[in-house]
Amino acid sequence: MKVLIYGLGAIGTAFATFLKENAYKVYAITKEKYLKEIKNNQVSVSGIWGNHQAKLNGIYSNINELPEKNFDLIILSVKSYDTEKAVKDLKDLVKENTFLMLAQNGYGNYETAKKYIPAKNILLARVIFGSKVLKPGKVEITVNADDVVIGQPENLADEEKVKQIVDYINNSGIPARYSPEVYQILWDKILYNCALNPLGAILECSYGDLAENEETRRLMNKIIIEIFKVAKLHKIKLRWKTAKEYIDYFYEKLIPPTKDHYPSMYYDIKSGRKTEIDALNGAIVKLGQEKRVKVPVNETITRLIKFKETNS
Repeated sequence: MKVLIYGLGAIGTAFATFLKENAYKVYAITKEKYLKEIKNNQVSVSGIWGNHQAKLNGIYSNINELPEKNFDLIILSVKSYDTEKAVKDLKDLVKENTFLMLAQNGYGNYETAKKYIPAKNILLARVIFGSKVLKPGKVEITVNADDVVIGQPENLADEEKVKQIVDYINNSGIPARYSPEVYQILWDKILYNCALNPLGAILECSYGDLAENEETRRLMNKIIIEIFKVAKLHKIKLRWKTAKEYIDYFYEKLIPPTKDHYPSMYYDIKSGRKTEIDALNGAIVKLGQEKRVKVPVNETITRLIKFKETNS
């Protein structure tokens, strides 16, 4: 299998390392400023899944430099605010038998990709393992709440071919499974990230700290309730009938295995990088505006993160 990783950050480096270690042919695209720091195409992973390292077939800053043009799988792992630029860059590399897998956070990535690439070639991956960049090409897996869930949101792709991709990833050492309900499952992660990431970044604390405090629990509950309201108005099907059902699951099942984790948004702000707030709580605000319904907690959280971005 020939794989291209577009975006060699925390998630992209993890996929690249495990897939290459399993003897697949793996290339990567990253920002030019990182190329000098990644010596001899070497990437590595440490943390809860053990120590792994691999030498990629090539790392470039421009797709025109790629010696290969035909890939079985392209994994897009850039931040959501770079999705449109990346998809435009990749559209000519997505052939009839190529899958573009979106391994990203937030709402709107699939909708953006469909504007340029046939939907049947686009897979969604709900990634819920935590990966932290130690330096370019080197990451640490800090937590894993569940398998990577992969599927075609509209069930337009050949199911057996999608399952084959899932098997490739699972066999490489990254726990993965197929689901035709991947879009709903991705919304589970949007709920999870919207509730935890911005508050963890603003208050500089772990997920467990947020869950243990009554004041932050109230805020997170309000965020979740507003998302359920907006989703219902947009006829977005969630896996939970009510906000209360999800909230109970959130505290009982999702928080405990990730209680020591700090959100990537926290590290983005600490490093002076732009966050993905517009694809998370900011996206909820936009969806609310489209239906003329107010989501005041999500709006306030969005504005606070934007303040932190400009003053970090």
